[in-house]
Amino acid sequence: MKPIRVFALLALAAALGACAGDESSYVERPPEQLYNEAMDLLEARRYEQAALAFDEVERQHPYSLWATESQLMAAFANYSENKYDEAVIAARRFIQLHPGHPDVAYAYYLIGVSYYEQISDVGRDQGATQQALAAFDELVRRFPDTDYARDARQKIVFNRDHLAGKEMEVGRYYLRHKQYIAAIGRFRAVVERYTRTTHVPEALHRLVESYLALGMIEEAQRTAAVLGYNFPNSEWYSDTFELMGERTPQALEKPAG
Repeated sequence: MKPIRVFALLALAAALGACAGDESSYVERPPEQLYNEAMDLLEARRYEQAALAFDEVERQHPYSLWATESQLMAAFANYSENKYDEAVIAARRFIQLHPGHPDVAYAYYLIGVSYYEQISDVGRDQGATQQALAAFDELVRRFPDTDYARDARQKIVFNRDHLAGKEMEVGRYYLRHKQYIAAIGRFRAVVERYTRTTHVPEALHRLVESYLALGMIEEAQRTAAVLGYNFPNSEWYSDTFELMGERTPQALEKPAG
């Protein structure tokens, strides 16, 4: 019995020492109480405090169902506070720990919108656009029938159009500086990778410009034919028809108006 008493005395001494050194001693509380308090903070739009409160649920009760829910809610609270990096980290962690959870689709969506809201104009780096597109693509691939996927599809259209716009901006720069081969690479990327975006007619027109500048008449004629066939009513086709002049393929009709 003596060893047990010694152990108990040592434990008591350690506990008393901890209390003496820290007046705000740790008190464990029920997980549902902690979770409800975090939700109250969230509803009050005190997002930073809410994120910390959700983290506390997991800290005190790491293996509870409340902890699982709190991981995702902490990600949402960080997103609401515009702490996108923290939101992405928390959502990715949720996916890694709970790949079969019913809310995994929402976690992917949260990652996507966290990047989506950081998308800058086409004059800047498009890393966030690429990251958002990757997250939304994964969401649509894995959970195609969810409401999140339906919204993601709309955002994917914007993302792809935005990336095409970036390619166009760089291509125009090369074209202005007579770096025609580099310009052709950018404009072809728009035509081949971003087929359904609004930038394709202009990309085809700029390709014609670039080919003509290099004396590549046949390539210019083929590209003009593609533009005329697919976008006969586009202003870019009108410009291309005029630019080609006598070199316009006979199969192409003069634009109306």
